Amino acid sequence: QVQLVESGGGSVQAGGSLRLSCSASGAALGSRCMGWFRQAPGKEREGVAVIYTGGGTPYYTDSVKGRFIASEDNAKNSLYLQMNNLKPEDTGIYYCATEGRCLGAYCPTRCRNLMVSGDFGTWGQGTQVTVSS
Repeated sequence: QVQLVESGGGSVQAGGSLRLSCSASGAALGSRCMGWFRQAPGKEREGVAVIYTGGGTPYYTDSVKGRFIASEDNAKNSLYLQMNNLKPEDTGIYYCATEGRCLGAYCPTRCRNLMVSGDFGTWGQGTQVTVSS
């Protein structure tokens, strides 16, 4: 089974940047939906971005569009989230997630749906991001 480990979180001033990494082991990440989620204390977990690693354009929640960039490196079996112009409301624990392989033309759409539903089968432990004013 694939295991995911996030890293790169920390504390930063508003307007700063962080780059999160999600390293996978146990299986290749190809042809899968992968997502970044975050959760602030007392709030529901929120989908931030998803990408289909079989080829496709990442999808982002409206609040991070133009500021965050999700990418993947199949050679390194890793997923990344570059976060720029951070705001205090970006504070939370960030998780990466994936599921079993998806094969077919529907897969990019499935990934977008998963960003909303959060029904990924595999999750990392999370990494804390704190943005101060």
